[in-house]
Amino acid sequence: MLTKAVIVLLFSLVVWAYQTIKPPPPKICGLPNGPPVTSPRIKLGDGRYLAYQERGVVKENAKYKIIVVHGFDNSKDMNLAASQELIDELGIYFLLFDRAGYGESDPNPNRSVKSEAFDIQELADQLELGSKFYVLGVSMGSYPIWGCLKYIPDRLAGAALIVPVVNYWWPSFPSNLSREGYGKLPLPDQWSIRVAHYAPWLLYWWMTQNWFSSSSIVKSHPEIFSTRDKDILKKMAANLNRNQTKVRQQGIFESLHHDYMVGFGNWEFDPMNLSNPFPQESKIVHIWQGYEDRLVPFQLQRFVAEKLPWIWYHEVDNGGHLIHHDSDLFETMLRKLLL
Repeated sequence: MLTKAVIVLLFSLVVWAYQTIKPPPPKICGLPNGPPVTSPRIKLGDGRYLAYQERGVVKENAKYKIIVVHGFDNSKDMNLAASQELIDELGIYFLLFDRAGYGESDPNPNRSVKSEAFDIQELADQLELGSKFYVLGVSMGSYPIWGCLKYIPDRLAGAALIVPVVNYWWPSFPSNLSREGYGKLPLPDQWSIRVAHYAPWLLYWWMTQNWFSSSSIVKSHPEIFSTRDKDILKKMAANLNRNQTKVRQQGIFESLHHDYMVGFGNWEFDPMNLSNPFPQESKIVHIWQGYEDRLVPFQLQRFVAEKLPWIWYHEVDNGGHLIHHDSDLFETMLRKLLL
């Protein structure tokens, strides 16, 4: 009798543990019990839908076409701090899209650095952007840009990586430098990144448990922002985009958690081993980094730039992680990319 009770108890614990670590199914847009579809979308070759938004000058009249890749906990409705005067002057057409699992784009259970790059290529082809286009990625949205440089470099006219995420397990990083940069992160984020890398199957539980803080980034804790970041946030507060409430609507696992798993997981390649995809041209690829960025250590970014001398590295002395929201600086980024 006692043995049966123990077996039942152990079985119950196993079921409870499984239910705790298993993320709920996503609420897919357009399906029963899912959010409505309110944006234009394309259907990808694997059957998924990708939502997009067009901004700037009319595509047919554009001199420059830029695909913008949003960062962590963001969407195609992200703020672009470029004036209409500059957009008209340069003739820029912007194409923004919700990355897999974000906003109104279907989740991709097989999301990877490679799949994100090919999503960009297919989006460009279906919207007829031509043989070449520019790409611009922000923060976590930079790993798709690394994917583009690896897998579809022949399609790129240029690329900008703004405060791009670094993966502390890229093989080319010296272990002492990687440890130093990793150690500068808030302790909760060190743990969440470690879980994403070593035990991704446990990440949903880790990020949703209430025993202790799991991520300063997800909760936008003040400690992750520099003084300049905080000033930028105050200015942005008056112009928040209501559509940003759709970022996580299909599920926090499919959007935020999966981003962690890909960004900090085992990559198929080491970016620092990439060859220059534009040997006949210079100043085609740019990295913009804030010296006071508390999420991406400048020391690691400098090392990446030293290993890849064909990338034009720009470091902003008093810049934090939100430098792309500074209108003057963002317009400088666009001019450097396009001119």
